[in-house]
Amino acid sequence: MDHTSEKKSRLRKFNLRSSVIHTEGNLIENLNIIQKIFPTADLIRKDLIIKDKQAMLIYLSSLVDEQKIAQFINTISSYTEEIDLYITNNTTRTNQILEIEKTVLDGNSILLVEGEPVAFIYSTGKLPQRSYTPPSIDNSLRGTKISFVEIAQSNIALLRRFIKSRDFQVKQVEIGNENKNTVSIAYIDGLVDEDLLSGVEKNISKIKIDSILNANHLAQLLERNPFSPFPQYLTTERPDVAATTLLEGKIVLIVDRSSDVIILPINFAIFFKTIDDYSARSMVASFNRMLRVVAFFLTIFLPGIYIAIISFNYEIVPLKLLLSIGESRAKVPFDPLFEAIVMEITLEMLREAAIRLPAPISTTVGIVGGIVIGQAAVQAGIVSNIMVIVVALTAISSFIIPHYEMASSLRVIRFPIMIMASLFGLIGLIVSTMVLMIHGLGLSSYNKSYTSPFSPINRDAFKDTFIRVPLSYLWKKQNNRNEE
Repeated sequence: MDHTSEKKSRLRKFNLRSSVIHTEGNLIENLNIIQKIFPTADLIRKDLIIKDKQAMLIYLSSLVDEQKIAQFINTISSYTEEIDLYITNNTTRTNQILEIEKTVLDGNSILLVEGEPVAFIYSTGKLPQRSYTPPSIDNSLRGTKISFVEIAQSNIALLRRFIKSRDFQVKQVEIGNENKNTVSIAYIDGLVDEDLLSGVEKNISKIKIDSILNANHLAQLLERNPFSPFPQYLTTERPDVAATTLLEGKIVLIVDRSSDVIILPINFAIFFKTIDDYSARSMVASFNRMLRVVAFFLTIFLPGIYIAIISFNYEIVPLKLLLSIGESRAKVPFDPLFEAIVMEITLEMLREAAIRLPAPISTTVGIVGGIVIGQAAVQAGIVSNIMVIVVALTAISSFIIPHYEMASSLRVIRFPIMIMASLFGLIGLIVSTMVLMIHGLGLSSYNKSYTSPFSPINRDAFKDTFIRVPLSYLWKKQNNRNEE
C-alpha cells in the first residue's frame, strides 16, 4: 500500500471511530457502519423480529460460541412479555463505534434493533485455546509438568494456583495502536518495590507501536540497553518459576496471546539458576551451578584460548602436548582463526537446521551431520583434530546454560573474542574480559545492578547465587518473620 492510500485508510478509520452509531436507530445505517469496520467474509448477521421490530444479531463466526448464539436467538425469537427485561439483564449497551469494534473482536455479539440508538452487547466469546502441556523449552526433572498458554486469564489462574494470597495482585495495561493487546502486571503487594512497579508501568505506557504479538517483543522494547550482548530480561513458560520470582519481590508481565511471561528485574546470576536447584540437596545444587559457571567460561573463551596459544603463546603449552598439536596441524594450511570460524559457523548451521526440522529428522541431522562433517573436514586437511574437540566442547558447554537468552548471547560473544585472540594472543583475551566486565558493571535492570549481589555486595544474597545453601538457612529470615 502506498503512502497516499495508507493515509486515506487511516483517515477513514479515524472518522469512523470518532462517531457514534445512528442517533435515530436506523438499522440499515448501523449495519453499514459495522460492515465498513469489518469488511470480512466471517462477519455474520442474523435477522430477528423483536416485538414487531426488525433486529439483527452481528458477530464474527470465527470467535464466537455457536451454542450461545443459538440459545440467544431461540430465547429472543420466542416472544415473551419479559423480553425487554431479558435483554437488559443479559446485555450491556453502548453507542460508541470504538467500543463496538473492540467488543466484536473479543468474540462478543452485537444486537441492533430498529429505532434503538444503542447496540446491545451479548457475551458469546470462545477464543481459540490449546490445552495445558508440559514445558517444551524450560525442561525440568522435578518441577511442575505444566506450562503457560496463549490466554492471559488462564496464565493468571495458573499463578493463583501457586500463590494463594490476597496480596497477589494484577494490573492491566493496553498497548498497541492498531492491533491492541493487554499486558497484565502481576506482583505481590508488600514484597514488590513500589518504585519498581511504577517504573515498569511508566515504561509500558510509553511504548507507542502498532502491535505487540508476544512477550519477547515487549521484553526487547523494555530493555534499557538494546545493543548490549547480555540479555536484560528473562522469559519463562513455567508457572512455578514465575511464582518463585514473585515471592522474591519481582514483577511478572503476562502478555495476552503469548505463552511466555517476562520477569523483571533480573541480574546476571539468575541465568545460572533452575527450578530443579530447589528440589535437590544443597551440595548437588551448588555443584550443578558451579558446573554452569565453568560452562559459561568455556563457551566464551575456549576457542579463543586455543587460537591464542597456537598463534602466539605456544611456549606455555607442555612440550608433549605441543608436539601432538603440531602433528595434528601439520597438514592444515589455514590459520587457526579460519579453522575456528569454519567449524563454529558449521556448528551454528547444524543447530539452526535441527531447530527448524521435525524432531526425528533433527536428531539425525545433528548427530550424523556433526560426525560426518567433522571427520570429513579432518581428513581433507581443512581443520585439525584438536580444533574439532575444542568446538565440540564449546557446543556442549553452551547447552549446559539453562536459559536460552543467555546461551544464545554467548554464541555471538565468542566470535569477537576469537578475533581478539588471533590479533593479540592472551593479551587480547585479557582485554576482552575487562571490556565485558566493565560493560556488565555498567548495566542495570530497573535501577537494580546487573552484577548484584557481587557489585554492590549483598552478603545475604550470596546464599543463593553460584552456591546454594540448605533451604533451612536460605529461608531463615522468612521463617523468622512468619513466626513473629
